[in-house]
Amino acid sequence: MIIGINNIGCYIASERVCNLERAEKHGVTHTFITEKIGIASVARKKAAVKASDLCVLAYKDLATRTKEPVLDDIAFLCVCTQNGDYKLPHTSAIVQAKLGAPKNCAAFDISLGCSGYVYSLHIAKSFMESNDLKKGLLFTSDPYSDIIDSNDKNTDLLFGDGATVTLLTEHPVFGVKNGTFETDGSRFDHLIKRNNELLVMNGRGIFEFAMKEVPAIVDKCLETNRLKKEDIDLFLFHQASSYVVDNLCRRMKLEPEKTPFVIKDYGNTISSSIPMMLGDYLEETTKKNILICGFGVGLSIASSILRRR
Repeated sequence: MIIGINNIGCYIASERVCNLERAEKHGVTHTFITEKIGIASVARKKAAVKASDLCVLAYKDLATRTKEPVLDDIAFLCVCTQNGDYKLPHTSAIVQAKLGAPKNCAAFDISLGCSGYVYSLHIAKSFMESNDLKKGLLFTSDPYSDIIDSNDKNTDLLFGDGATVTLLTEHPVFGVKNGTFETDGSRFDHLIKRNNELLVMNGRGIFEFAMKEVPAIVDKCLETNRLKKEDIDLFLFHQASSYVVDNLCRRMKLEPEKTPFVIKDYGNTISSSIPMMLGDYLEETTKKNILICGFGVGLSIASSILRRR
C-alpha cells in the first residue's frame, strides 16, 4: 500500500487588510510593499475564530472537490500548527469532534511552522502505511494574527490567515518521494514568540539562512531522488515574500515560470503556503514532477519530490 496526495481543500480568511493603506503607519514606501514583500493585502480572520475553525472551513472546501463522502472510513487526522486552539488538548482532537470524524481515528498535532507541510506529509505517509490506514486528513492551520504585533512592520505586513487539508489515500494523484531535512536550532530566536509576548522576527537572518541553505537542500533532494533540475516541472517554495522567492529563483538559475509567487492578495500563510499552491496543479497533468520546499521558523528546512501517478 502506497499513501499519497489525492486532493486538497483550502480556506483563506475573507477579510483583507490593505498594506498600501498602512505604508505610512509602518514607515515604508508603496514600492517596498509591492516589489520587495510583494503582498498588497493580508487575510485576517475574526478574533473569535480559532485554528480548528479554519480547519473545518478548509474541509468544507475539500468536500466540494471530491466525488465521494470524505469522512467515510477516515482513520487518520493530523493538524500541523504552532498556534492551536489551546496549549492542550491537541487541536486535532477538536477538529475530529467538530467534523464528526470516526472515533477509531488516530489524531495528533505536529508543531512545525514554514517547513511543516513537507515534514507532515512524510510523517503522515509513514504512519498510515505502517499501520495499514488507507484514508487520512492532513491539516495545516497557523493563525499568526493571534500573535502579531500590529505595530511591527516585519510581521504585520507579511502574515495572513488560512488553512488547508490534504486528503491522503492509497489512490493518490501525487506520490510522495524521498525527502531531505535540515535544522539549525542555533538560530531559533530568528522567529520566536516567547511566553506572554508577541511574535518577533529577524527577517534579515531568515533571508540569509534561506539563501544559503535552500539551494543546497534542493540539490540534495534532487540527488536523493536521482533527478536533475531539468526534470522538475514546478518548484513550489514556501511563500515567504516575493523578495525571497525571486532571489532563490535567480540564485538557483530556475525559470521564473516554474517558481510561482501567489500570495499578493492574502499573505504568508506559514505551513499552508505550499498546499495552497499545490491545490491549483492537481488537475494540470503536464506537471509530472513537483519539488516542494518549506523553510523558516526553527530554523528548519524540508524538501521533497511529488510525482504524478
